[in-house]
Amino acid sequence: MRFTELIRRLECCPIIAAVRENKWEKALESPATVIFDLEASLLTVKIHVQQAHDADKALFVHVDLAEGIGKDKVGIRYLAEAGVDGIISTRAQVIRMAKDQNLLTVQRFFALDSQGMGSIQEMLRSTNPHLMEIMPGVVGKAIRQFSAGTIPVIAGGLIETKQEVTAALGNGATAISTGRQELWDL
Repeated sequence: MRFTELIRRLECCPIIAAVRENKWEKALESPATVIFDLEASLLTVKIHVQQAHDADKALFVHVDLAEGIGKDKVGIRYLAEAGVDGIISTRAQVIRMAKDQNLLTVQRFFALDSQGMGSIQEMLRSTNPHLMEIMPGVVGKAIRQFSAGTIPVIAGGLIETKQEVTAALGNGATAISTGRQELWDL
């Protein structure tokens, strides 16, 4: 998948289904056009790719949480060859390796304090991911600061209400990732 296609999908449907195995089927049935697989494993990734693509959904695997898939060149190559559209990681080296494999990348950051905000800026210059995810997604100040840049922002974490979705989008987020199934239909 190309970056422009991903952005088009997120503009049409800005809610990303962030799922663990117990909600996989519901995510496939939802209107969300992008799925973040938070419990991928060596045993499930290929079938999840096939099911997601059959449902016309882009699939991103959270490499840091994946079981049985190395956080190294071979693991990233395996994911690329399995057909995932992209990866999610907090790790700079994983983002770089994924970009080398022509995968789309989402770098996840936890905005905890003002010092952390500076660290995020430094990391972005180092890795230049396709998208960044700021957590928790209810942090409007962080979303506003980074959405003014050139890398689209995904707000994720602790988003539980339609008002929080609206607030994050209003602060400049391009999309929302949430595990709350009732928000996937917004």
